[in-house]
Amino acid sequence: MNNTYNPTEIEQPLYEFWEKQGYFKPNGKVCNNSYCIMMPPPNVTGRLHMGHAFQQTLMDILIRYHRMQGKNTLWQVGTDHAGIATQLVVERKMFAEEGKTRKDYGREAFIDKIWQWKAQYGGIITNQMRRLGCSVDWQRERFTMDEGLSNAVKEVFVRLYKDNLIYRGKRIVNWDPKLNTAISDLEVENREVKSFMWHLCYPLADGVKTLDGLDYLVVATTRPETMLGDTGIAVNPFDKRYHNLINKFVVLPLVDRRIQIIADTQVDFTKGTGCMKVTPAHDFNDYEIGKRHRLPVVNILTLEGYIRKEAEVFDSNGNISNLLSSRIPKYLRGIERFEARKAIVAEFERLGLLELIQSYNVTLPYSYRSGVVIEPMLTDQWYVRTQPLANVAMDAVERGELKFVSNQYKNMYISWMRNINDWCISRQLWWGHRIPAWYDNDGNVYVGRNEIEVRKEYKLSDCLILSQEEDVLDTWFSSGIWTFSTLGWPDNTEALRVFHPTNVVVSGFDIIFFWIARMIMLTMHFNKNSLGKPQVPFKTVYITGLIRDEKGHKMSKTKGNVIDPLDIVDGISLEKLLTKRSSDLLNKNLTESIRNSTIKQFPNGIQPHGTDALRFNLTAQASTGRDINWNMKRLDGYRNFCNKLWNASRFVLNNTENQDCGFNENECDKIFSLADRWIVAKFNNTIKMFRDALDNYRFDLAAGILYEFTWNQFCDWYIELTKPLIIIGQNIEELRGTRYTLVSVLEALLRLAHPIIPFITETIWQKIKVIKGIQHCETIMLQSFPIYDSTLVDKKVLNDFEWIKQTISTIRTIRAERKIATNKPLKILLRNVPDEAKRLINDNLLLICNLAKLETISILKVGETVPLSITKIILGAELLIPLVGIIDKNTELNRLNNEVVRIESEIIRIETKLINKKFISNAPETVVAKEYEKLKKYQHSKTKLIEQKIIISEL
Repeated sequence: MNNTYNPTEIEQPLYEFWEKQGYFKPNGKVCNNSYCIMMPPPNVTGRLHMGHAFQQTLMDILIRYHRMQGKNTLWQVGTDHAGIATQLVVERKMFAEEGKTRKDYGREAFIDKIWQWKAQYGGIITNQMRRLGCSVDWQRERFTMDEGLSNAVKEVFVRLYKDNLIYRGKRIVNWDPKLNTAISDLEVENREVKSFMWHLCYPLADGVKTLDGLDYLVVATTRPETMLGDTGIAVNPFDKRYHNLINKFVVLPLVDRRIQIIADTQVDFTKGTGCMKVTPAHDFNDYEIGKRHRLPVVNILTLEGYIRKEAEVFDSNGNISNLLSSRIPKYLRGIERFEARKAIVAEFERLGLLELIQSYNVTLPYSYRSGVVIEPMLTDQWYVRTQPLANVAMDAVERGELKFVSNQYKNMYISWMRNINDWCISRQLWWGHRIPAWYDNDGNVYVGRNEIEVRKEYKLSDCLILSQEEDVLDTWFSSGIWTFSTLGWPDNTEALRVFHPTNVVVSGFDIIFFWIARMIMLTMHFNKNSLGKPQVPFKTVYITGLIRDEKGHKMSKTKGNVIDPLDIVDGISLEKLLTKRSSDLLNKNLTESIRNSTIKQFPNGIQPHGTDALRFNLTAQASTGRDINWNMKRLDGYRNFCNKLWNASRFVLNNTENQDCGFNENECDKIFSLADRWIVAKFNNTIKMFRDALDNYRFDLAAGILYEFTWNQFCDWYIELTKPLIIIGQNIEELRGTRYTLVSVLEALLRLAHPIIPFITETIWQKIKVIKGIQHCETIMLQSFPIYDSTLVDKKVLNDFEWIKQTISTIRTIRAERKIATNKPLKILLRNVPDEAKRLINDNLLLICNLAKLETISILKVGETVPLSITKIILGAELLIPLVGIIDKNTELNRLNNEVVRIESEIIRIETKLINKKFISNAPETVVAKEYEKLKKYQHSKTKLIEQKIIISEL
């Protein structure tokens, strides 16, 4: 092994070796139980970020842990076609390079362009995942648009349609006016912006007046442009101000439309004017109110976000209606929605109907992809009828067939499923799974796996012209069947029988509803066991927190606080980091604050830490569901841990290679010291705690257990304990036992640590296995995971050694407190020593003296006088260190005098406070009591200091 730990030299070659040898594949031994994790498929357009690094580290730990237990493990990997993101990337690239749009190419040619892009750029994130050490079975890698998954998607759609669980309807959706498609809530980014609240007057019809004698109502709105689509005014039924107006009418300004005043408890009469305009076509809440009261629906906007020349009018069921006029004022037709806002406000002001404009902070929904404000839009879309599916999926969780870690997310999941809405699954894109539905010229719809099947099933003439649905399916639809489609469904494959249901899914709480819940619903509908009982997709849902910056802020490119995990692994200069953060921004210019904060945080850039340090840091902070504030100093600590393990291993190798380590001889040829037996017992307890932590998904505890044993017990204590024996080497049998223990514990420790830090453990293990004589195994990852052996845990040994450790630690503490040089031999006296402690001292005298740097240890007889000494109590015995010759009298007296002065100042401060009548009368009793307690402690300390001064003065 090299003298210095250098992760850049070992990691990539090692991973290439693992992958080439096929170590990540299932072993096929189904009799040993199977274990499967489905990796949430990252977007094919994506690049590695800290969230990926975090979740994939935890998944890899679980896979490596269970693989080493001999289980038939599969970590299924793949990527999502990411409909909107991918189409947008390719369209931008095409326009920048060729000045063309997708419409210039046509649908088929444009899709070919995307496949070409995917072949060239689609593997970036999967190659980055290799850098993290992800031990996935790459030969089984899937893509949500590959042939097998595409067939599965069609099969699911057709079956759901035939089960009356898919329908087409006109409903309100999140609409991106720039991309011209419906989008999911996950693709909506809510931003608070400064805007206004406009108070508009709506005249009452038929001579009706308010209780105050007004002939109009005032509504407050942040979106005046939508008033053209108003079909009602809502008031709270318990609001006495408007009780006489319920079921009366107002005349909608600008279009002279009579709309009804309705009563709905959703109206908060403590806010605004207590009157709420209802625009069912352009607001989600208004849409629900409109359905409850069967209000007409008036759509005033085009799909591009412009005012229509003529409104679309529908009844509450979405059917074309003539209940209301479709007229739109001529001067508003064809103008953009925000320009229409200005024109409408100006017209209200001209008519004297604008009562008030207030500054107002409003939360607006923006499209994450296009950056424009989302418009709630009434459109024809395909939907999944979710309630029947949700009922089954809820029952499985409530029965405990599927558990959430932590349990708080179970309640979140159940609450959402009870109030679930139908799922909009269509998108107005070209890239994606095209919906397998066909239309004739009369608008009749036919659903089937292909056109041939449609004509045959519906008995359609070959002469009937059919056109396939232009829309594609939401990407969450194909990823919703991920657990079983990747295993070969709808065919009854061996992989499906062996690995499904899978064991655990690791995910963030933000996609419980978008992915987790939908996987559960779809999986249980399509997968049944031999008895016909629905199968869950996984048995455990482990929810992670978010990775935030050091101040607790969410990482985002616009804030300039994103940290690339590969920059941590490889390192990056400050200049390159600034350039990188600049390229992340749309305008390519770093703000002064982002530049300054980057320079302040990383004045020398980011130094290379290696993958293992990154993984250890992430694991150590993976407390269930808790967000992580990223801390580079903690990362430095885990880089130091790797160094510590590397150097300790070098010590073991240097002192055991080509030496007699007792692996080919009988136990009687080895003598195991107390230290040997202690470290073996300690390590076995560590195995038990570590396995318990991982079995309960407490990755943070597992990391802490590994760190504490490796650094404190093995490196700082046991290796130090072995050095005197190795250097002196008088007892061959004991030396053989020590070498045997060094190699055995280190080799097992490497196996224990491997799931968390795979690269360094494999590298060291390749050296140590030769000494231990391990043959016919080329990698640590296929070795058995350490098993707890209670017979090796001798409690007496543990107790005995703890006495020795405490003795040595106490002496070291006294040296530090009294500033006694570590190389100055001390004479130690022991008084009132129990017989068991005497035995320990006699049996381990050399060991104690070497580690504590002692000249002698003397046990005093009863009544024997002792010189002035520092005294400490250790497990019932008195440990005394004579002061003569080990401290400078004048220096110590000066120190004590200074401490007395400090204590006296504190006493005066507290006494002054306690004689202050104002303080005594105003302060809570508990505060006053604490001050008295502090005074008492300071007075006691002063007494002890004076006693010490007397003792030192007599030296």
